[in-house]
Amino acid sequence: MAYILTVNDKTPVNGNNCFIAPNATIVGDVVMGDECSIWFNAVIRGDVNFIRMGNKVNVQDNAVVHCTYQLHPTHIGNNVSIGHNAIVHGCTVHDNVLIGMGAIVMDRCVVHSNSIIAAGAVVLEGTIVEEGSIYAGVPAKKVKDVSQEKINGEINRIANNYVKYSSWFAQYNEAK
Repeated sequence: MAYILTVNDKTPVNGNNCFIAPNATIVGDVVMGDECSIWFNAVIRGDVNFIRMGNKVNVQDNAVVHCTYQLHPTHIGNNVSIGHNAIVHGCTVHDNVLIGMGAIVMDRCVVHSNSIIAAGAVVLEGTIVEEGSIYAGVPAKKVKDVSQEKINGEINRIANNYVKYSSWFAQYNEAK
């Protein structure tokens, strides 16, 4: 069963139709919207500040979402995919964003809507990711604009797929 823990009188709250993997960890002041999924070994730590997640957010295997004590909460919009082994820390991620596998988004960053953070990218503290752009590299820099094809073919496809994958587990658990 997932580790869902109260810290400093704050208990995580999730919306409707969410999937939380049996070995995921969610602690403290975390509020997530509807159709979110927190996958195997993912950690969402709202212990030192708050974390707010919109609808249809997926936090994939081994990813970490955290915040900075008394300084920087974490805000995640709607329709956001956080790839395997990614770290999202003390920042704001707007709607329709894909954060690639192993990427790191650091404190005070703002990732505007319809953007992609490439796999392995390191978005340094305080970076403002332009709306509709792809950032890649270490440190991450804008490499190009996101086409409508990429918004539909990557950002929306992955977010929708994770809602579908979640339903597979819900059906299995209901059948037991």
